[in-house]
Amino acid sequence: MSRSDKHILVVSAIRPRHMEELAAKYELHRWDQASDKDAFLSEVADRITALVSTAGVGVPTELIGKLPNLKVITSFGVGYDAIDIAACTARGIRVSNTPDVLNDDVADTAIMLLLATLRRLVVGDHWARSGQWSEKGAMPLTTTARGKKLGIVGLGRIGQAIAARAEPIGMKIGYFGRSKKPVDYHYEADLIGLANWADVLMISCPGGAATQGIINADVLKALGPRGFVINIARGSVIDEPALIAALRDGVIAGAGLDVFHNEPHMDRAFAEFENVVLYPHNASGTVETRDAMAQMVVDNLAQWFADGTLVSPVN
Repeated sequence: MSRSDKHILVVSAIRPRHMEELAAKYELHRWDQASDKDAFLSEVADRITALVSTAGVGVPTELIGKLPNLKVITSFGVGYDAIDIAACTARGIRVSNTPDVLNDDVADTAIMLLLATLRRLVVGDHWARSGQWSEKGAMPLTTTARGKKLGIVGLGRIGQAIAARAEPIGMKIGYFGRSKKPVDYHYEADLIGLANWADVLMISCPGGAATQGIINADVLKALGPRGFVINIARGSVIDEPALIAALRDGVIAGAGLDVFHNEPHMDRAFAEFENVVLYPHNASGTVETRDAMAQMVVDNLAQWFADGTLVSPVN
């Protein structure tokens, strides 16, 4: 198959260097840059066999329906809740993601948010910068992570990497998942049970319909006024109005959040809470990891066009 036979629709671009590599090998059609997307699509739709996007943008289901010869979607990111996998599978469209290469940075960020939230790092930074330290003396005391119970919602690759980092800090590990795993951690078969047990609830499960809003008012109430929520998974997993109410009313002690509903337009109520640490969905946001993720997209496409298989298939 020659370069002219390999037509890729770009819904959301990956790293610049890797985009240059793709442009040298394939015919790229920049739907992401088109001002009139419908007109653009009418010119190229029949030629498109592959599609590149990112987990944050995903692929609109209606767009998939307009690409009659689409065979493969390569997504930059581990999550794929913004792609209709069932519809793709029904049409024989293969989907790939970029797992594993981001586990360490995401797990590091989870621990960063946990410590920053419990030790009130942002408050302390402001206390020093604003002159309150010299005017009022020491900032209010915080609480330690050591000895606390960390309840992990979803003990997959990232959840296990978080646990491996939390144990040396001195935290006790528990988890909730679809089934018990062969690990020496405390297991709870339901979320309320895990929230009752835990001091810190760490969300690291996949997004999608099955987990939408599972961290609700009842779970937060069970976590209690000394409990903290850390979310590095998907914003959809938490019932945000319930979380905002819990923070406002002292139902829980605080939260560290990397992900939100309606990104990047997060609910501004979160910015009003001193006991919340915010991070703009940047858990995997290092040069090294993003380059590795982009390379996996390149590798998936190369393997697909070579033999019809994928390095990291989703379906």
